[in-house]
Amino acid sequence: MRTFKQVLPRYLLALLATLWWVPAQAAELLDQVVAVVNDDIVLQSELESRTELVREQIRAQGAQPPADRVLREQVLERLIMDRIQLQIADRQGIRISEQELNAALQNIADKNQMTLAQFREALIAEGRDYAQAREQIRQEMLLARVQQANVNRRISVSEQEIQNYLANESARDNSEYLLSNLLISIPQNASPEIIQRARAEAEALYQQLQQGASFEELAIANSDASNALNGGDLGWRAVNELPEDIAAAVRPLQAGQYSKPVRTPAGFHILHLREKRGGGDTLIEQTRVRHILIAPSEIRTNSQARQLAEDLYQRLQDGQPFDDLARRYSDDPASGSQGGELGWTQSGQMVPEFEQVMNETDIGQISAPFESRFGWHILQVEERRTQDFAAEMREAAARNAIRQRKFSEEFDNWLREIRAQAYIDRKLPDNT
Repeated sequence: MRTFKQVLPRYLLALLATLWWVPAQAAELLDQVVAVVNDDIVLQSELESRTELVREQIRAQGAQPPADRVLREQVLERLIMDRIQLQIADRQGIRISEQELNAALQNIADKNQMTLAQFREALIAEGRDYAQAREQIRQEMLLARVQQANVNRRISVSEQEIQNYLANESARDNSEYLLSNLLISIPQNASPEIIQRARAEAEALYQQLQQGASFEELAIANSDASNALNGGDLGWRAVNELPEDIAAAVRPLQAGQYSKPVRTPAGFHILHLREKRGGGDTLIEQTRVRHILIAPSEIRTNSQARQLAEDLYQRLQDGQPFDDLARRYSDDPASGSQGGELGWTQSGQMVPEFEQVMNETDIGQISAPFESRFGWHILQVEERRTQDFAAEMREAAARNAIRQRKFSEEFDNWLREIRAQAYIDRKLPDNT
């Protein structure tokens, strides 16, 4: 039987390394408090368990973990920041429903070509507690949601900003970069001496990179960014969604190169350009589609929803108007009131199950009922077209790019603010 590490790819190991599992052997530790975070605590056993999982993740990526003391410091900081954000989620009433959690777990299993039962067995085979793993995945989802909720409310995009963006030639650059970052942060209202020390630290790290040091290992050991324990991985980013200072530093780089330290309000960044793609004109395949959604509910089982969808499909085959049935039966109120119309859609806008059926359905044809996480759908493809970037699409892309750029900047600011406002008492011994 393949082990858990063999079955799961690197991205999932990275996810699992963020979870707070405490295996049985951790119970043998004499627990003590290593940090107080407002009215919560972080225990020694939790820190040790999390540190070991992160160490395993780093080795799985082919990198060398930093010294134990350095790694524990980084892990403890991540635990502290997670605690603060989860406390905010609790105060604000942010929740993850069972349905959302189940869909996320199913998505993880699907990406690993497993059933949910096989995924559960893989966890248990590695000595993991499935119920605890499930709860920690819920917490990771909570972290993402509380970040979106709190940072997005700090962001607004004006029409003037959109027009200025569109007037800039670089806005037409649709290149994407696979990036990593290393951040040496500076506090708000930092003194010139603190800023100079941060600059010197960033310059010293840049010199180490020029001499052949591993970016991933330096980021794990030194970065103050929230992705430090993932080696600074930022994934693929559209260049026009990056903060302008960062984008300007990245554009001249070739794959494999590092930027010199870049000053932003958050501190000094070093960027690693791992790969680049895109950059040409974009033609977009669009489909105009309408649908009827029949969703399970407290008074309708999934089997009953499927049966109703099949009955409606037969009535459509018998010639009843699609728009009439959509208005009467669809559980999608927005499109149902419009006769099921979803308008022009393109790749990435719909859930995968919907998109696959839509792409396989001929113009004018009505699909047989199919299931997504929202329920049972029947769709009809009305038209298809290949569209170059029209003015309205460029404007929508501009609005999104500006929002994404601002999110990156405000996210760092928000993390610094909530940490500064929290009561934190670190009790980790210097020699730990």
